[in-house]
Amino acid sequence: MWQQILLQAVFSYLATVAFGICTNVPHRALNACGLTGVAGWLVYWGLVQFKLGHMLPNLVGAFVIAMVSLFFARRNKIPVIIFNIPALVPLVPGGLAYRAVRAFVLGNYTQGIGFMVQVMMIAGAIAVGFMLAQLVSAPGQLLKSKT
Repeated sequence: MWQQILLQAVFSYLATVAFGICTNVPHRALNACGLTGVAGWLVYWGLVQFKLGHMLPNLVGAFVIAMVSLFFARRNKIPVIIFNIPALVPLVPGGLAYRAVRAFVLGNYTQGIGFMVQVMMIAGAIAVGFMLAQLVSAPGQLLKSKT
């Protein structure tokens, strides 16, 4: 079990850092991007292991990514989007979107629509996770701005 967790952490770190390099994230922020991606992916993966489907794990994973991104953004004085976008890569339902397009191309429209609905629900869950993190962090920002 620990080997599987380590494997998931290493590959999510590598995927996040690789995407960060592709999107020109500053070098001083790459390690924090990788750690943000690992945090979000391990939460997602852990919840999937408990057979909770894919919507709730994506929502909670996106929430964790957004909260860790806010932490690193404040700590490093870098915009939060620098950490959000690369860390989001492991959660993106690319395989499911591919299956949807493939089903449409092959003429299986019912199956393609089913896959597309799942993709949209997962994307919505990710968006809601980010939104919830912004709502949770907003009161702290309001208090800091008044002082």
